Amino acid sequence: MEKLTLKLNNPEGLHARPAAIFVQVASRFSSELQIEAHGVSVNGKSIIGIMSLGAFHGEEITLTATGQDENLMIKALQQLVESEFKTV
Repeated sequence: MEKLTLKLNNPEGLHARPAAIFVQVASRFSSELQIEAHGVSVNGKSIIGIMSLGAFHGEEITLTATGQDENLMIKALQQLVESEFKTV
C-alpha cells in the first residue's frame, strides 16, 4: 500500500476538467485507488466520486493505492497534481 498527501495548487481544485484528467491517469493503472478529503474517502477512478469530495484550491487530498503498480500510480498522480494538471 502506498499513501501520499498532496496539496491542490491549481485554481479549480478537483472539479470537472482536473477530475477528468485525474481519472484518465489513474485508470492507466491496475491498482485500486482511494482519495480522501474532508474525512470522506472515494474511489479515485470515479469522476463523480472525486467531484463529490468538493476539494478546492489550497486543500489537501490523501491518495491511497493498493496493487501491483501502486508505486507507479502514486508517482504519476503526484506529478499530475504538482504540475497543476498540465498534461503533455
